Amino acid sequence: MERLHFSVVIDAPKEKVWNTMLEDETYRIWTQEFCPGSHYVGDWSEGSKILFLGPGENGEMGGMVSRIKESRPFEYVSIEHIGAVQGGKEDTTSEGARDWAGALENYTFKDIGGKTEVLVEMDSNEEYREMFENTWPKALRKLKETAER
Repeated sequence: MERLHFSVVIDAPKEKVWNTMLEDETYRIWTQEFCPGSHYVGDWSEGSKILFLGPGENGEMGGMVSRIKESRPFEYVSIEHIGAVQGGKEDTTSEGARDWAGALENYTFKDIGGKTEVLVEMDSNEEYREMFENTWPKALRKLKETAER
């Protein structure tokens, strides 16, 4: 796995950016860039299990089984991926699911004079690197547009 880095500066306070990024209604807006219909089931409190889901080509839900490793509201959240969702079923034991086990996705929110810098760090394998490098900048632009409204 390698660590990828992305960032954006948003003209809004940290609290608004945090809420825009993580509340269900607005999460669905910016994550459309990854997969139309993306959403989560769970919550962002430390230790919570959370599923990141979206419809696959055959209409079945797929995605990631994760837990919130660390959560400091309006400052930082760390997501640890522990498996996959395939065909609507959680999988933490197959080889494909184990490949992602322990991968982290971290969001840091920094106040820079009333604006907020969002820093994204995430672990990725080579297979998905290009997709993330193409999609994260688009998703962060959509987050910026949504939070600045």
